[in-house]
Amino acid sequence: MAEEAKVFDFKGGEILVFDKPLEWTSFDLVQKVRNNLCRKMRIKKLKVGHAGTLDPMATGIMVLCTGKATKKIEELQAGEKEYIATLKLGATTPSFDLETKEDATYETGHITEELFRETVRKFIGTIEQVPPEYSAVKVEGQRAYNLARKGKSVELKPKILVVKEIEVLQFSESEAKLRIVCGKGTYIRALARDIGQALNSGAYLIGLQRTRVGDFTLENAQQIEEFLESLKDMTIAEEAK
Repeated sequence: MAEEAKVFDFKGGEILVFDKPLEWTSFDLVQKVRNNLCRKMRIKKLKVGHAGTLDPMATGIMVLCTGKATKKIEELQAGEKEYIATLKLGATTPSFDLETKEDATYETGHITEELFRETVRKFIGTIEQVPPEYSAVKVEGQRAYNLARKGKSVELKPKILVVKEIEVLQFSESEAKLRIVCGKGTYIRALARDIGQALNSGAYLIGLQRTRVGDFTLENAQQIEEFLESLKDMTIAEEAK
């Protein structure tokens, strides 16, 4: 017997796992999925939300919830996350990543692999972290990144968070690659900044990939192009009635 095609119930609630493209904002992905679902279902509105923002210069896992499944967002956001982060040592940018240009350079000759490993170990556990100015944190009703991009100074309060693991995958005097496992609210860009400062130098992200959110991994993720292609022949509950 032929296997029955799965019926998707986007109003009732579906969880979709994507590998977010580079330079897309989290909102870009949500909007693309929502607009195409509404067009396919011939409806004007559909709830679609994400369980954790990813910066434009990052790629990797983004979990989207539709319809009634948006009630699960808070629970999913609380899940453990894993990242692969590539740091450039000896320089900084205002955004702590490649979104902005370098604004300062520092000495790196004193940074041995032993010193680097010893330094990153200090960031494992419960730590205090000041979010980046270029972040979605709200300041007097406005997103901090909107104020920062207008050149306005933003003062953000430190947050308590948990970093479970940091593994050094690669190291050189100018660049390092880390695997980081952390809890909700951790800014890997801010972690790069703080590691650079702790090394009496500077550091910023030149690459970031989120490889896991809770139990969702990159193996579960689909590209947006794949989803849009499969949507053409998808059986949706509203259509099946």
